[in-house]
Amino acid sequence: MEYTPALQAKLSIYALISVLFLGACSDPATVGLELAPQNNQIGVFYKEFTLDAQVVLLDSFNTTNSGVLLVGNEVDDYFGKTTSTAYTRLYIDQTAERPKSDAVLDSVFFNFSTVSVNGSNLDKPKSYRVHLLNEPILDTLYYNFSTLSYKPTPILDAEILFGDKKDTLVKVPITNEAFINDLFTKMKRGQEFDNLFSFRRYLPGLAITSRDGDNATAGFSLGTNTGITVYYHALGDTTALKYSITTLSSRSFNSIASDRAGTPTSVITEYGKSYNTSPIVGMKAGLGLAMRVNTGPIDAFLDTLQGVIFNQVNLTIGALENQDAGNVPISSMVLKFVDSQNRVLLSSFNKAELHVQGDGQAQVIDDGKGNLIPNYLFASSAVVEYNSVDKLYRAGISSHLNAIYRGQIKRQDWLLYPSTPRDLSDDFKRSLRQFKVNKDKIKVTVIYSKIR
Repeated sequence: MEYTPALQAKLSIYALISVLFLGACSDPATVGLELAPQNNQIGVFYKEFTLDAQVVLLDSFNTTNSGVLLVGNEVDDYFGKTTSTAYTRLYIDQTAERPKSDAVLDSVFFNFSTVSVNGSNLDKPKSYRVHLLNEPILDTLYYNFSTLSYKPTPILDAEILFGDKKDTLVKVPITNEAFINDLFTKMKRGQEFDNLFSFRRYLPGLAITSRDGDNATAGFSLGTNTGITVYYHALGDTTALKYSITTLSSRSFNSIASDRAGTPTSVITEYGKSYNTSPIVGMKAGLGLAMRVNTGPIDAFLDTLQGVIFNQVNLTIGALENQDAGNVPISSMVLKFVDSQNRVLLSSFNKAELHVQGDGQAQVIDDGKGNLIPNYLFASSAVVEYNSVDKLYRAGISSHLNAIYRGQIKRQDWLLYPSTPRDLSDDFKRSLRQFKVNKDKIKVTVIYSKIR
């Protein structure tokens, strides 16, 4: 990217008014915005224009140790069928007291520490199955397309009714007699529980799957609250004892499968390429379907102006297409600068990704050599926030548009991406959230002042 330092200009402004109104106009007098008809220095103008958008399938991404076991099965007329399977190792504390050889087994539970639930018909039970892996999870990177083989018969097939509870601990009894008897026998007498390495040779890990047709996705946290709890008592003693097998400090990853046949997104076959799915465009986390926004109309608008200051500029997306109340859209996003091949542009200073910077933030910074370069700080990026009341995404981009107008930065197209400075977790790796919107509802609204 090439940038030119801005010419310094000092503007004397005697009065300024910010007025919001519904229609676009070119003459403030037509809507009574003259501040002082006999001696007016500033006119206030309003402009609204639409930005085009396409859908982009991002390249496969690393889902290793995202912090959430993402398990879901969703069907949508635009995105098709999307399935997420979670894979995780198990952990034991090798210093923990094990059952003695004459201990009596009482019960075995699997615990799900739920941190998120999203989808349709959450007032009905959703099914989750826990399978034993046939192969170990290695100390390598796993991506959203990675899979491992697991035993077809689950050790647990549970129905969970979440309702309004999106963050709760669910305990489900394991009733697979062959599994729990073998587990308890080895726990008492076997070398399999002598240390973590022996244990993982015995139990390489788990795959957690969901049921077709549930149309919901749950996120389960890793740690001491997700895993297997064995309850037992010593012979001749009624005191309840327990031994825990958890997912604490356990390597994990999430695998995403997509079948988009027969949907508008079935045309999307190549990574990194822009696809027109008119009139609707959308984003689907987990799957990696993102949106590219063509900002060309900004240049066309700026070419019509001379001697102005931008008072308020907003990007709005929506109202969104309807989806079930329990299917919450992606909450917030940033705007990454991309080239014609949808490659994210990097700073020439430190190769950091470049984003639209927030209002009131420096749009350019000194590189230490007297050159102004685009601000590369992620912490000050503009955030596109969702408002559930009006079903709109909004972001203030006044400072950004001013920087383009003054020649400080070049206008670039944007890639919407669901990770923000306030929540550094990447929604693409932690959910299957989605939204759809008609392209004619992606707008820039501008209020600006003109010096006479």
